[in-house]
Amino acid sequence: MSTASTLKSVFLITHEFYPKRGGIATFTEEIAKASVGLGLDVEVWAQSAPSEAEKDWPFRMRRLPVKGTHDFTCQFGLALQLIKQRRRLRYATVYLPEPGPMLAMMLLQHSKAFRPKRLVLTFHGSEILKFYGNPFTRRLGTRLIENASRISTLTHYTHRLLCTRFPEAAGKTFLTPGALRSDFAVVPTTAAGTRDKVIVLTVGRLHPRKGQMVTLEALQALAPKFRQQVEYWIVGGQSKGGYEQRLRASAAGSDVCVRFFGNIPDDELDTIYDRADIFAMTSIDYHNSVEGFGLVYLEASAHGLPVVAHQVGGVPEAVKDGVTGLLVPPDHPAQLTAAFERLISDRSLRQRLGKEGRDWALRNDWKESASVLFGIEPNTTATLEASLPVA
Repeated sequence: MSTASTLKSVFLITHEFYPKRGGIATFTEEIAKASVGLGLDVEVWAQSAPSEAEKDWPFRMRRLPVKGTHDFTCQFGLALQLIKQRRRLRYATVYLPEPGPMLAMMLLQHSKAFRPKRLVLTFHGSEILKFYGNPFTRRLGTRLIENASRISTLTHYTHRLLCTRFPEAAGKTFLTPGALRSDFAVVPTTAAGTRDKVIVLTVGRLHPRKGQMVTLEALQALAPKFRQQVEYWIVGGQSKGGYEQRLRASAAGSDVCVRFFGNIPDDELDTIYDRADIFAMTSIDYHNSVEGFGLVYLEASAHGLPVVAHQVGGVPEAVKDGVTGLLVPPDHPAQLTAAFERLISDRSLRQRLGKEGRDWALRNDWKESASVLFGIEPNTTATLEASLPVA
């Protein structure tokens, strides 16, 4: 199967794309841009968005008349688009980088007329458990994986999760790790400031799985002398089920200073990172939702911030324990509080972990991940090693 004949035309179909925020949206955009850099002819299909949200993309962009949710109405709308464009898709590579379009393809895959010549999938973690947990989507997911030519995951953790639930993925799954945004500006090292407060920062959507409440409770459990030194900044929105209200109520009832910033554009977020001293995202397994990787950990490390996180999911592949941050087992609140106390009281440790984190954050490259994803002949030893099926 030659690269020239099968990879020239790539249709990347997603519900998670700019202006949506989050790790999957970043991954999808960066893979699209890197694929163009590899010489592929890329067309991105994404959820509807206001015209002012568009950028000067290096690929063709097609906005679909769907909102980008996982409900049946949205999946049916996407399925109709796939049917209408079936002749274009049938002899191309169709890449589905997240669960939204996978669900739509599941509805059509039993007909050869709607199956593309080459189907490529990326799994991030939570969707594996959700597909497997429902007998209907389990059967459809198995068939989708059987029809796929190539599959990728961002971490070894997600690979193990996928192949345990869907053994059909073994032998065709490859590692495509995430990296820093291509527009990310490497931040120069700055001298330690003389602020009165040590600022702990969390960046992520407001959701129980992201662990903002866990971090807040750990900071509230600090000894009084440490509580007086710390300030907790929370960046993120998209809260559902009253989670933000519970966070605000807990913050209002404590003597830890907490600031809520809501959603912040990337260019303004850089300033927030630069003002922080510690990055914390204490993700937890929440129902069928897991942390498959966490690109935000790399961004924090690139800004020279030591990281405090839970040792769950793919987080240990984003944070190197004792080198770029401190990892704590989940459901051990005393150990989590102790980790914060250690960093709050030891500036030299913060600086050492932050310095190591800068190099760690730069170790992956989007073009290498895209070449592995589509099976393009690698140009470097590192790419060759990454392109081997995950053991």
